[in-house]
Amino acid sequence: MSDSDSFIDEVSEEVRRDRLFGLMRRYGWIAILAVVVLVAGAGWREYSAAQDRAQAQAFGDAILAALELEAPEARADALREITPPAPESGVLLDMLIAAEEANAGQAEAAADRLQAAATTAEAPQIYRDIAAFKALVQGTDSLPVEERRIGFEALATAGNPLRLLAEEQLALIAVETGDTEAALTQLQAILADSEVTAGLRRRASQLIVALGGSLDAA
Repeated sequence: MSDSDSFIDEVSEEVRRDRLFGLMRRYGWIAILAVVVLVAGAGWREYSAAQDRAQAQAFGDAILAALELEAPEARADALREITPPAPESGVLLDMLIAAEEANAGQAEAAADRLQAAATTAEAPQIYRDIAAFKALVQGTDSLPVEERRIGFEALATAGNPLRLLAEEQLALIAVETGDTEAALTQLQAILADSEVTAGLRRRASQLIVALGGSLDAA
């Protein structure tokens, strides 16, 4: 390589270096700002996660403390004083309060609370479905049969995790209304379902036998 070529390369390198430094002086603040934003974002996410964990722990501790009280009325009162950190937590809390209200003989108040929880639009659908299911079960003595049947039929749709439990309740409603044949058909369908659990299979089998049906048909 000639001296002139070497000189040209050195000059070109210096020009590129000068341009790079110029760009860094002009736009370097953008890179610095981006780093600051990334660091701040990571710090905020960690702080938010820590806050969420602290709230969840405080919520759980408050529930455990309330459930350690002796009387159901006292447990219900203590649970009502707890502030849930999220809508789904509120639905779970309402279910616990309703259970204690039911234990205290306040069945109607428990059913009303569960029905209200089932309409919490901000909560996930599964939480609302569980609350609706519990409300219908809790309302066995207060809700009309047809209203309970419609409610359980809505939960017995394909894909609903509570489907088979709702079908079991529909069979019990059939027994309640004296329609033994419909109850047996419902129970046998439950036994034939591939998703039936061991506990539900046992209950359905026992009820089929109690109604005079045959397990062979299932």
